[in-house]
Amino acid sequence: MNQLETRTMVMLLTGAGATYIAFLHPPVGVALLVGMAVITVLHLLMK
Repeated sequence: MNQLETRTMVMLLTGAGATYIAFLHPPVGVALLVGMAVITVLHLLMK
């Protein structure tokens, strides 16, 4: 596996885990969504 495939697999597994937790505990899902949005914006600004 190259680095891009590994990162893609990690992102998919993390997203699936976050979705599962969000369905079980909606308040935690909202917090995860806000955290992911902040990280995404920081990632885009730092490019």
